[in-house]
Amino acid sequence: MTRLARRSPTRCWSAWISARSASADPFSPDTSKGFPVTSQILFSALQLGALTLPNRIIMPSLTRMRAGPRNTPTALNAEYYAQRATAGLILTEATAISEQGRGYPDMPGAYTAEQVAGWRLVTDAVHAAGGRIGLQMVHHGRWSHSSYNSDGSLPVAPSAIAAPGVAYRPDFSQTTYEVPRALDAAELPGIVESFRDAARNAMLAGFDSVEVHGANGFLLDQFLQDGSNQRTDAYGGTIENRTRLLLETLAAVAGEVGADRVGVRLAPHGNLGGLSDSDTVTHFNHIIGALNGRGLAYLHLVEPRASSAGIGDNASVDSANNAQLFRRRFAGPMLTAGAYTPAMAVDTVTAGLADAVAFGRMFIANPDLVERIRIDAPLNTFDRSTSYGGGAHGYTDYPSLSPLARAG
Repeated sequence: MTRLARRSPTRCWSAWISARSASADPFSPDTSKGFPVTSQILFSALQLGALTLPNRIIMPSLTRMRAGPRNTPTALNAEYYAQRATAGLILTEATAISEQGRGYPDMPGAYTAEQVAGWRLVTDAVHAAGGRIGLQMVHHGRWSHSSYNSDGSLPVAPSAIAAPGVAYRPDFSQTTYEVPRALDAAELPGIVESFRDAARNAMLAGFDSVEVHGANGFLLDQFLQDGSNQRTDAYGGTIENRTRLLLETLAAVAGEVGADRVGVRLAPHGNLGGLSDSDTVTHFNHIIGALNGRGLAYLHLVEPRASSAGIGDNASVDSANNAQLFRRRFAGPMLTAGAYTPAMAVDTVTAGLADAVAFGRMFIANPDLVERIRIDAPLNTFDRSTSYGGGAHGYTDYPSLSPLARAG
C-alpha cells in the first residue's frame, strides 16, 4: 500500500480535531471575497529581535501532518513553505523536540541529523524565495499516546491526568488517551535540554529563529494551568512554581541561539486538550510579566476565539480579549493569532494591541496572501477536508494570482 493510501483517514482526523474542542474551527470566513484594507500599516517594516520583517502579516504554525518517514521534512514541505515566503515571518508546523514529544501522525521532528537535513531543504527554499522562517518547537506531553514511543512507554505530563477525547496513533488508527505518567522533578532538566537541542538543530538547519510552544494544551501549557498541574513540588502549586519550567526552557533556548531569535507562544483562556485554569487573568498576568527583561524577540498570543470561544463572521477587534488584557503587560513586540480578517488586523495593529497579526487558514488557502491583501484580491476558499495528512492536494496546489491579476 502506498503512503498516500494509508492517509485515507484524513476525514477522521478532522473529526478528531472537532472532538478535541467543539469549536476548534470557529471562524471560517467567506474567502471568495476580498477584505478591503485602506491602511498600509500591515505593510510597514517590523523589528522582531534579530529579524527585520518587511511586513506584519505572519504565517503561524499550522498542523499539516505531511512529514516524510521518520518524521523528516521533504521537498514537498520545502515547496509549501517557499510558496508562502512573502509572509513577514513563517513559523513552521509544531515540531517535536524528541521522540517522546510527538503526538500527531507524520508531524516533523528536530531531534535527528536526518530531520535537520530535511529542514535544510525547507530553509534553503524559503531563503531563496526571499523569506524568513522560524521553527516552532513542541512537546505534546499528555496529549500523546504510548504508540509514539519506541519502548511503548506512557506519555508524560505534570500530573497523572488523562486528556479528554480521541487519540490517533501514528498509523491514524483511533484510541483513547491514556493516563500519563507524572514526570519526576529529576526528569525536567532533560525536557529543558531537549528544547535546547532542538533549538541548536534549528540553527544547524538554517532557521532564522525559534518559537517555544507554551500554548494550545501541550506540555508547557499543561504545567502553566492548574487544571492539569496538580503537583506539590517546585513545579506545581503556586503560579511562580507552575511558570518555572517555561522560564527554564526559555533561558536554555536563549542561551543556545540568542534571546533575540526566540519567541514564545501562549494561549490564555484556551481550553484545547481539556486544559483549564482557576484564575486565568491573574495567572497569565504573572506569566507574561515574568517574560520581561529576558530580551525575547516576541510574545505570540492566541486569542480564545481560535480555540474555545467561537465567533461569527461579524466579529470585530473587540473580541480580541487576550490582546486587550495582556498587551500592556509585555514590554516587547507582540504577535496575535485567532481568526482575524485583514480589516480586523489593521484595527488591532493601529490600536497598538499587537505589532503583527497571524493568519492561519487564509495562508493555507492563499500562498500569496500578502499580495492579495495588498490589492484587495479575492481569496481562495479553504478546503478543511485536506488540512491534515495527504500529499500535494490541498497543500501545494492552491493557486496564486496570475501576473495579470497582480498587475491590475
